Amino acid sequence: MKLENIERYLNSFANSVVKDSKNLLQKDKGSTALGGSIRAKVSLDPNGYSVKFYMFDYGTFLDKGVSGTKVKRSFTNYKGKKESSPYSYTTKGPPIDILSKWIKKKGIKPKGTGRGRDKKTGQFVSGLAYLISKKIKRDGIKSLSFFSKPLGLKYDNLKEDFLKVFTDDVSTYITTFTK
Repeated sequence: MKLENIERYLNSFANSVVKDSKNLLQKDKGSTALGGSIRAKVSLDPNGYSVKFYMFDYGTFLDKGVSGTKVKRSFTNYKGKKESSPYSYTTKGPPIDILSKWIKKKGIKPKGTGRGRDKKTGQFVSGLAYLISKKIKRDGIKSLSFFSKPLGLKYDNLKEDFLKVFTDDVSTYITTFTK
């Protein structure tokens, strides 16, 4: 049995979490590809309705943070409680090649280097990327809780409003069935 009010409400819930997550991410990181990847899908399966959220894999690391070798990170879960990050750097830091691409894209130049880099090799980029990787490995990545916070706020409302929406659907079904 398809319950239209519930489905509409769950879609509204999911869209609201996605919108708020994108807004928080935009506020913290500016326009990102990650923000564009966040989406939700409401579906009806044999066990009932399900709401699934999707984003690029690295979004989970930004949402929950990553502990470094010296600094332990925590995040605010969807229930509003602080938890230790389930992720940590142990033997390796972030890949230098990815950081090098990020440095080039951002046009970052270390202080005191004049023109910035050797035109042929781009040498400072890999050295700078190594230093950034080392620092990230040591200090970790701070949690943004850009997804967990909106999910928690909206989930509290979902629990409160769900019974009313369900009652509306059952009333509609009984009225339609008895006609």
